[in-house]
Amino acid sequence: MQKVCWPYFDPDFENLRERIYGPTCRVSIDNESMEDCTVIKVDSVNKQGLLLEMVQVLTDMNLSISKSYISSDGGWNMDVFHVKDEHGNKIRDQRVIDYIQQAIDTTRETLSSSSLSSPKAKAKVYTNSTLLSSDHYNEHTAIEMTGTDRPGLFSEISAALADLHCNIIKVHAWSHNTRLACVAYVSDQRTDTPIEDRSRLATIEDHLTMVLRAQPTTGSQRATPPNQQEVKASDLQGGEGTMTNVERRLHQLMLSVRDFDEPASESSSSPMMPMGLGPDRNGQNPRISIEEWNEKGYSAVNIKCKDRRRLMFDTVCTLTDMQYVIFHASACARAGYAYQEYFIRHIDGSALSTEGEKERVMKCLEAAIERRVCEGFRLELCANNRIGLLSDITRVLRENGLAVVRADVETQGEKAVNAFYLKDISGNEVDMEFVERIKREMGPIMLAVKDETRRQSSSEKPTMPFPSLGGFLKSRIERLSHNFVTIK
Repeated sequence: MQKVCWPYFDPDFENLRERIYGPTCRVSIDNESMEDCTVIKVDSVNKQGLLLEMVQVLTDMNLSISKSYISSDGGWNMDVFHVKDEHGNKIRDQRVIDYIQQAIDTTRETLSSSSLSSPKAKAKVYTNSTLLSSDHYNEHTAIEMTGTDRPGLFSEISAALADLHCNIIKVHAWSHNTRLACVAYVSDQRTDTPIEDRSRLATIEDHLTMVLRAQPTTGSQRATPPNQQEVKASDLQGGEGTMTNVERRLHQLMLSVRDFDEPASESSSSPMMPMGLGPDRNGQNPRISIEEWNEKGYSAVNIKCKDRRRLMFDTVCTLTDMQYVIFHASACARAGYAYQEYFIRHIDGSALSTEGEKERVMKCLEAAIERRVCEGFRLELCANNRIGLLSDITRVLRENGLAVVRADVETQGEKAVNAFYLKDISGNEVDMEFVERIKREMGPIMLAVKDETRRQSSSEKPTMPFPSLGGFLKSRIERLSHNFVTIK
């Protein structure tokens, strides 16, 4: 019998029509290929900002990305993410898998239709120090602040909001390189509704701007640059919704006040030294380099730094907000370090052309990596919420020489969950054994404390800059917070 030979038929050919005409996004989640992680593959029509949105979906779910491969040439985007849950395991819950697929597909549709949809009407007033926005959907008013950081500034902001009869729903603040960025969501103290009165919004803005521009009595603090004091109209971009939306806005605010520039040379031992962190993070600076790939017209950005959660979101967010398009990328984490490589062009299609532009990109990426890293210790408190609670807590901390370098405060039902990253105002390390004694002295208040730095070696003499802090905190906080509850 004569042998019949058939021409080779590529099995992917039958999907070609679907690839060309739709659907424009396919998400597959694989739990079989890898032993220790879940593999998420996304094929879609490429859109500017899509990579950031996908990383944001994964970050919102508190998933860690251990490895990824990105390619988006030819108008088609193919991404692979190796992810683990917060406990370091595969994603087994089918509801979570279904949510990821739906969220990524929704993200793609949102980006595709964003140019056709009209933005929600909002009343906004912006200065480089303060921005206010009434948001009916979230039923609160958003206030954004940037300025030169100084010890006690976050406490002053909290007190000012309380004096202005604002109920704080949520607030997030970052401090880095002597700059502060803060996003607060508030409502009217009396009606618990968004603040819409234009004259009252102007009063809040003026009051907070005055707080931010106030200078310390000593001469060691830098004056606020004039360009941070201009008043102008502007739109709020991405400052609402999920935590990663808020964090993206914090990145943008920090970028706008140039926190990537090193602060002016000042004595590190000065008690008025702002509490932004120095460049040395546990002995390891980020290593960033940029090379030209002239054959394809790309600039290759290479990053090596200590691995941590949300790292890929921070770097992709920064490149996207600096108007660079990521065409190819790879990222992996091993032995506690992260290695990332991005092949980028400017949004106009050009590669990085000057040494000055390359230096700026490297400095901005370094700042993005460092903003979230906090030395010192993390203090968590949970209490029944009331007006002025945040102001009272931060005042006690300030009066005892502890500066807030980062804050995440949220209201969950009738309870307020407060997380503060604190450092000694003089720049010294706070001995964690001393902090544990504070916990024990607090008794029923129940604090959760986590050391964010290396413990001092046994050969080092522990520093105890505040020997009466425990008793003082106990007496002061118990007076104002008898309703504190245990953090679970």
